[in-house]
Amino acid sequence: MAWNVLILGGGFGGLTAARRLERKLPPHSAQVTLVNDTNFMLYTPLLPGAAGGTLEPRHVVVPLREQLRRTDLYVGHVLGADPDRRVVQVRSVGGREEELPYDQLIVALGSTSRTLPIPGLAEHAVGFKTLSEAIALRNRVLFMLEQAESEDDEATRRALLTFVFVGAGYAGLEGLAECQDLAADVIERYPRARLEGVRFVLVEARERVMLEIQPDLAAFATAELRRRGIEVMLDTQIRRVSADAVELSTGEIVPTCTVAWTAGVKPHPVVAKLGLPLDGGGRISSDRYCAVPGRPGVWAVGDAGAVPDPANKGNPSPPTAQHVLRQAKVAADNAMHALGGEPDRKRPFRYRTLGVFVDMGRHQAVASTLGIKWRGFPAWFLARTYHLALMPGASRRARLVTDWTTGLLFGRDSAELGQLGHPVGLQSHQEEAEEKTAA
Repeated sequence: MAWNVLILGGGFGGLTAARRLERKLPPHSAQVTLVNDTNFMLYTPLLPGAAGGTLEPRHVVVPLREQLRRTDLYVGHVLGADPDRRVVQVRSVGGREEELPYDQLIVALGSTSRTLPIPGLAEHAVGFKTLSEAIALRNRVLFMLEQAESEDDEATRRALLTFVFVGAGYAGLEGLAECQDLAADVIERYPRARLEGVRFVLVEARERVMLEIQPDLAAFATAELRRRGIEVMLDTQIRRVSADAVELSTGEIVPTCTVAWTAGVKPHPVVAKLGLPLDGGGRISSDRYCAVPGRPGVWAVGDAGAVPDPANKGNPSPPTAQHVLRQAKVAADNAMHALGGEPDRKRPFRYRTLGVFVDMGRHQAVASTLGIKWRGFPAWFLARTYHLALMPGASRRARLVTDWTTGLLFGRDSAELGQLGHPVGLQSHQEEAEEKTAA
């Protein structure tokens, strides 16, 4: 009888674990099932490119069925689990609820945006964690330009053309840079907005941007943003968000109609419903083998698992793609050894960060690789080369090269596609036709 290996999550960790098991498990020895709420993996480091219009949105995702040959893909939502019975409760996209049994379970559910109880934040801010949020942010930038072009009130127009990003981590820095590039590239097509000018503001609660990189590289990144006219406010928090302004901890009121929230992530909420031990940050407690203590056959990786960081004793590994890729391979190998009755062959997670890349657009970036610091164009080239090499599938990599080359030659598209995926319906078409006929 074949064993059941269940993988929760289809991001970097889940997809990597499934591909590893496909390559190493003997055919028909185990049934591997991957549960994910979409049929694609989002390549999150390229999300700013989709928001800025340098990449086609479909080209920053990897269809799971293209990459998986012997893994069953279950598109649905994880509802909870019963580790004692070794089952996971799921709901399919069609609404059917059922239980999936497992002999080995790999949890790679990822994370969601971490919000704070700031008045007006949930109602008025835009997130930057999913593909739909990235496209919504791009559409919003373009829509604000369109609205400002027909607005006569100067104060209202100034609020429309001001964009505030909260959080100076990877997502905030790269997302801000790409959106500012987008506005700079298309503003020549908006005469009134061009005269008024756009304003981009980056708000960070800590003393500097990008605590993940060396201070001198962070200083270079800050200087580059300010050279472009972006206002960088450090040691500053937001106190309140409204439809047309944001209040800062300094007391300043910034008139704006767009607030992008990129201030951190937290484990997926369903992680707390799996019946597994959690650490203080809400991640699943894991040892250096990616195993969950007290739960044989259960492994946790990435944002969902608090796997010890070999480079920082006593702390969990940072939630980066390069860490979860290695953790997923370790978890898959150890699960395979457990199925084969060889638990003594399990190996620990030993990876240490080899480098970091922060792409700021306009052929500018900062990077650190194997202790060597890069900045400017060389760092930008390294960042794109790294992401190109990491993207699964030759066809996906070809699409990235095509998009980047097209952008260099022809610039960005300025079409605002806010209605994409939300058709008005046939009845609305009929009513519109009747109104035109009556007129």
